Amino acid sequence: MRSDYWLQTRLERIWNVLMPEVKILNQVNIKFKGNWKTKFGHIKRLKDGSTEIIVNNLFRNEQVPEFIIDTTIAHELIHYMHGFHSPLPKQFRYPHQGGIVDKELKNRGFSFLLKLEKDWIKNKWWTTYPLLKEEIS
Repeated sequence: MRSDYWLQTRLERIWNVLMPEVKILNQVNIKFKGNWKTKFGHIKRLKDGSTEIIVNNLFRNEQVPEFIIDTTIAHELIHYMHGFHSPLPKQFRYPHQGGIVDKELKNRGFSFLLKLEKDWIKNKWWTTYPLLKEEIS
């Protein structure tokens, strides 16, 4: 099983590779939480000014490929970069306006991982989800 420490290390590695030019202007924490079927993660700004990234708790299980977690983290970091739930200036009115997140991920070399993610969701997630959910019950 993956830990929150493993997740934090993954975040730092992806940030350094994906967007080294983006300054970290506040405390950014990441953790596993929630057991969602249709949500892989989210980002929010906390009252203390820090940013929290949440990754689906079911992804702790190593049956979920690392590229799913990496793509989820990268997706949330793009939101941070675009000024959603971060101290950076907001660049767009809506967080997914015109497919900006996927466009940015593709521009930063995540095209292949996005294709893998789409295929995994279609062919594996819907059968894996009930098994993972049952394991934690």
